[in-house]
Amino acid sequence: MTARAADRARYDRATAHLDAPLALVDLDAFDANAEDLVRRAGGKPIRVASKSVRCRTLLERVLAKDGFAGIMSFTLAESLWLARSGFDDILLAYPSADRTAFAELAADPKLAAAVTVMVDDVAQLDLIDAARGAGSEVVRVCLELDTSLKLLGGRLRVGALRSPLHSPAQVADVARAVARRPGFRLVGIMAYEGHIAGVGDSLAGRPFRSRAIRLMQATARRELAERRAAVVRAVRAVVPDLEFVNGGGTGSVQHTAAEDAVTEIAAGSGLYVPRLFDNYTSFSGRPAALFAHPVVRRPGVGIVTVLGGGYPASGAAGPDRLPVPYLPEGLRYDPQEGPGEVQTPLLGSPADDLLIGDKVWFRHAKAGELCERFDVLHLVEGDEVTATVPTYRGEGHTFL
Repeated sequence: MTARAADRARYDRATAHLDAPLALVDLDAFDANAEDLVRRAGGKPIRVASKSVRCRTLLERVLAKDGFAGIMSFTLAESLWLARSGFDDILLAYPSADRTAFAELAADPKLAAAVTVMVDDVAQLDLIDAARGAGSEVVRVCLELDTSLKLLGGRLRVGALRSPLHSPAQVADVARAVARRPGFRLVGIMAYEGHIAGVGDSLAGRPFRSRAIRLMQATARRELAERRAAVVRAVRAVVPDLEFVNGGGTGSVQHTAAEDAVTEIAAGSGLYVPRLFDNYTSFSGRPAALFAHPVVRRPGVGIVTVLGGGYPASGAAGPDRLPVPYLPEGLRYDPQEGPGEVQTPLLGSPADDLLIGDKVWFRHAKAGELCERFDVLHLVEGDEVTATVPTYRGEGHTFL
């Protein structure tokens, strides 16, 4: 029996009393992935990206482990909810225009102490000031550095379109604007190198593209390490008591941690290890989050149909954004239909061994987005469900 077949047997036994659709997290794999992230971080604390987890119970579980400290959130409303839930170190990773939430933040000392907001433009400070009303609490601010690699005099850009702040001078200018402005305190710098951390460099059947990606990433790492160090020096000249410099992502943990200028690493997807993280040479993890759909039809030889399944991930649309049938091994989509809104036909010889009511296990393309489809996660240890816990959705929150 292969390791994957053994996992399927465990998951089927653990959830035999549960009807699909359902989602589970294998806690043995989750914990092993957490340990691997800590090992790769080399002693620097890991700030957990909540968008990649979207379950308070699992955020609490990982933050109780040595090597993890703080949350990187994705909306301001989520940040305030987490702070009210007892989390006390929350970095909002994206700028916000939530005026109501900013008024709450500026009016509450506990929230203002726990939450740091993201800024890359003075206009964002104007919005916060206009929204704060009578709230007089000092707002903690982090500046985001654009990590993109610019070549050919800037005519070629590699990396996400995020912050407009690319050079040390640009970041230092905004740092001075924050430092001069009453009601704000600059505490950190963040730089997410998505073109390194979020792009696989070992694509099956595409050796030349894989080699090109590795060359690009090596060039980008060198350029960013030098520029990030210069940015930190420039900002510390304005704010000597800067609290943190955050960088990284699951795919680049060990590389970012090697930079002296970086004080903490961001990671989250590496806890669940969705399918987009199968194509990396720098690390490998154990799939920990899966979902199951029931077989409801057998249209013919080598074909079964499951209920549901059309859960595409965000990003540029393409086959890599689709979930994949994972267990039993050997199933594939019908190219004419793909994963459907209500039903999904699956092809392959394993289909002939599946009965009506059997479960087919899938892996989502991206980590936390799976939790937007399910109210609860069934936590599996060995071959039994030891707890069932709510996702954000199950607690009544769909922040984005």
